[in-house]
Amino acid sequence: MDALLSAPILFFGLGAAIALTGARIPFPEGFGKALAAYLLVAIGLKGGVALAGADVGSVLPLLLTAALLSLLMPILGFGLLRSAVGLDQVNSAAIAAHYGSVSLVTFVTATKLLESQGVTFGGHMVAALAIMEGPAIVSGLLLAGATGMVSGVAAGGNGATMTVPLGSVPLGGSGGGEPARGGSIKDAIREAAFNGSVLLLAGSLLVGLVIGKPGLQSLHGLFIAPWDGVLCLFLLEMGYLATSRLREAASLSPRLIAFGIVMPLIGAGIGLAAAAALGLGLGDAALLVTLCASASYIAVPAALRHALPAAEPGLSLPLSLGITFPFNILVGIPLYLAVSRAVLS
Repeated sequence: MDALLSAPILFFGLGAAIALTGARIPFPEGFGKALAAYLLVAIGLKGGVALAGADVGSVLPLLLTAALLSLLMPILGFGLLRSAVGLDQVNSAAIAAHYGSVSLVTFVTATKLLESQGVTFGGHMVAALAIMEGPAIVSGLLLAGATGMVSGVAAGGNGATMTVPLGSVPLGGSGGGEPARGGSIKDAIREAAFNGSVLLLAGSLLVGLVIGKPGLQSLHGLFIAPWDGVLCLFLLEMGYLATSRLREAASLSPRLIAFGIVMPLIGAGIGLAAAAALGLGLGDAALLVTLCASASYIAVPAALRHALPAAEPGLSLPLSLGITFPFNILVGIPLYLAVSRAVLS
């Protein structure tokens, strides 16, 4: 209950309430993106500083496991979407990529809960966050072109389906009437590695690693002191956006909505098993579980908009932002911490 009554969660609820009234939050255009960039830089700096004092050999197994989880979890999600939900290949791959990648704000909210309960965690978890952003994008693009083919609907009145060899055409948008396009493994990796949010987080992590505690102390007034207030403002906007997407989510099939709740729980179970195998402490374990349970609604949509234009964002974004994100913020994070504490104790 204390977690639900914390300031960030209450601001999330305020944003949701404003959306339900049909009013708009009087934020200027692009304000939410600026807040997101601030959070990326701030958490990257703090993680880099903490990572500076860590033994690389001791955290390497965790980072490799994080990358592997992000790469493989979309395969599980893809299988569930194809078999249990009955979704087409391209949209299944796109949605699965969202659930293999991670949500910065879900992670940040989890760190806030841990801090409020006096549970410590390592700065290397920010490195795990950064690493888990990209591999799922690669998996999603490859799943969309499984066995070397990407399906798409050609122009014409007969509704015939065309297939295009993977890598035979470049990644990019398709005009009206063109078949859906896929890309090579090289293109998929490029989309994942050069995503703006991934680069900003990884770059800030590197800066923090270089400047260390003395350098961060000089930035305290900008990146440390305002942290809680900025997080509240961002969650205010996220509550508004999530509730707005919830209206769109009402048009999703019951099976797809169920996937948006069940998949995070499956991911959490996988993350907990990995944390136990790695021998992580409670704080690190709870964050790894949270990362595995979260779904991207920033990095992956931005990458797939260009790399997989045949995918329908009206399915993936309402699902990840309208269903999974609120579930994790209001129910999932306290649950993941409680279960991690019970299992690891």
